[in-house]
Amino acid sequence: MSEEEAAAGLRWNNNVSVAAIALVSYEYLLLLDKEVEYVWKRPWSFMSCLYLVVRYFGLFLAMVCASWGGLLYMSESTCYDLIVLIEWGFSVYFCFAEVILIWRLYAICNQSKLVLHVLVGLFVPIVALSIGTDIYLYSRPSVFSVQEVITPNVKYCTLSFKIGPMLAIYTSIPIMCYDVLLVILAAFTLVKHIIEQRRIEMKPNTYMVMIVRYHIMYFALNLTNQILLVILWANIPTPAMSLAELFNGTAPFILAPRLIISIWDTHANEGCVHVSTTFADCVCWTSPPDFEQHEMNPCIGHPESTFTIEKEGV
Repeated sequence: MSEEEAAAGLRWNNNVSVAAIALVSYEYLLLLDKEVEYVWKRPWSFMSCLYLVVRYFGLFLAMVCASWGGLLYMSESTCYDLIVLIEWGFSVYFCFAEVILIWRLYAICNQSKLVLHVLVGLFVPIVALSIGTDIYLYSRPSVFSVQEVITPNVKYCTLSFKIGPMLAIYTSIPIMCYDVLLVILAAFTLVKHIIEQRRIEMKPNTYMVMIVRYHIMYFALNLTNQILLVILWANIPTPAMSLAELFNGTAPFILAPRLIISIWDTHANEGCVHVSTTFADCVCWTSPPDFEQHEMNPCIGHPESTFTIEKEGV
């Protein structure tokens, strides 16, 4: 690698690193007041604990990703250890994000134990596959290496793989199939809910629609993330690799906590009678057209289709 190429690689690395730190820090500050209001000042639930994991573990991973390479000088061995930490961290973060989707599907399916057991049963092999993939691909020097580029004016680390991207593609297929299953189940539940609501002349539940929309958004994000992770195994130009790393190092860590906060924030501003119960017991139905007296009270349940979306702290 010539000194000009090394300098160009370092510039791309540093520019992307600064952009990643700025994006993640700005997003953190934007949501901090809502986090204090909906998490730290409220009784904790399972979902609030999951939020804190994806919020702060994601923040940690984003900063490590941004610092890796050349923004801060690191030895070759330190760079290698950090890239292993990053890859394992991505897998752990993915697992927690999937748990959030599973928990919300469990909620919108009327807390069906069958749905929960089936989804968890299918998720356990996915976790095992993720662990095996990290051990095989990211924990062996024979698979990838980190090279420290040192010139009179440049010092930074670069990553190179010693095998092709096919194994990474094969191991990502089951993960994507599982995400497709979650999206299909969420969409089916929403369609069934809409049909039931039309039968009783009521509009769909706000939170049901939001959660399904977020499932679809997360699926698109995860699909893009998996594709970019595979692309990084190929020899692509430095600008393309840097932009792919920027997306992978920011988008998942920004979107996951924001989607959780948005549901809580919607509930807090819905005007529900039971909003003081930490968005845990209120079922915000839209009033049927013939119930004019309830127009200002969206917390109206129906005996035939009770939907306790926040009962489990979602």
